[in-house]
Amino acid sequence: MRHLLHISDVHFGPPHRPQLAEKVLAFADTHRPDVVVLSGDLTQRAKPKQFQEARRFVDRLPAPTLVVPGNHDVPLYRVWERAMSPFHAYRKHFADELEPVWRDDELLLVGINTAHGWTLKEGRVSLSHLREVAALIREAPAGLFKVVVAHHHLTPPPRFGTQTVARNAFQAITAFSEAGVDLVLSGHQHQTYVATSEEFYPSGRAPVIILHAGTTTSSRGRGSELDKNTFNWIRVDGSSLRVSHYHWEPTLSEFVEINRHWYPRRDCQPYRLLPGDPDGDTSDRSLR
Repeated sequence: MRHLLHISDVHFGPPHRPQLAEKVLAFADTHRPDVVVLSGDLTQRAKPKQFQEARRFVDRLPAPTLVVPGNHDVPLYRVWERAMSPFHAYRKHFADELEPVWRDDELLLVGINTAHGWTLKEGRVSLSHLREVAALIREAPAGLFKVVVAHHHLTPPPRFGTQTVARNAFQAITAFSEAGVDLVLSGHQHQTYVATSEEFYPSGRAPVIILHAGTTTSSRGRGSELDKNTFNWIRVDGSSLRVSHYHWEPTLSEFVEINRHWYPRRDCQPYRLLPGDPDGDTSDRSLR
């Protein structure tokens, strides 16, 4: 069994809420995830100090981490740097690797960079790199639970206007499904939601679970999470995936679990009763 803590859009800089960052660290200390995923937008304006603050935060997490950059991690107003070396500050002050890979004997996590030099908002999946990622995943042992981490969303968020998805999202989802990806983690929209690839890109293939995190530690929540803060707690065992959404509750001064979702593993199709679920109800359940 493996546990993942999925946080996103921490936005070190003016919108960052340092008291919530401390609460996330306390949660991680208590729950001890096997790996922490941070799906982009470490900073608000890609400034050296903001990257340094983000680095100190990540270094305090009590687990290995996999981090990908977001569009806010590319300079907005430093036009020359944006055009010629968009990830110079990220590499210098945070990490050299833009598309990290992490694995153990149960998990494979592959980061992809969807932010680019002239990306203002929408992202892009590089088709040439997509082939490399799909090959890496396809060649991994069949028993591994396979996760792709991106910043930009590959499916549209619910109840949130007409936001476009990342360019080449359809091709990415198709490649991921064919390669055997179980789960895609992303952020960007500052709104938590979970979907399956078959809902948006029906193909008859095994569905890929697509999980988005809201903004974990900033004041930039949107849509149904306006001014809210969230993260995801993920449990993977031999037969199932369980996702819990956590929201910051100011009255309790802590992050609280507000709902859970259960899914069978791809290699456990067709759907069946899950262990520990005597009612046989595998639908989403709300705790309040």
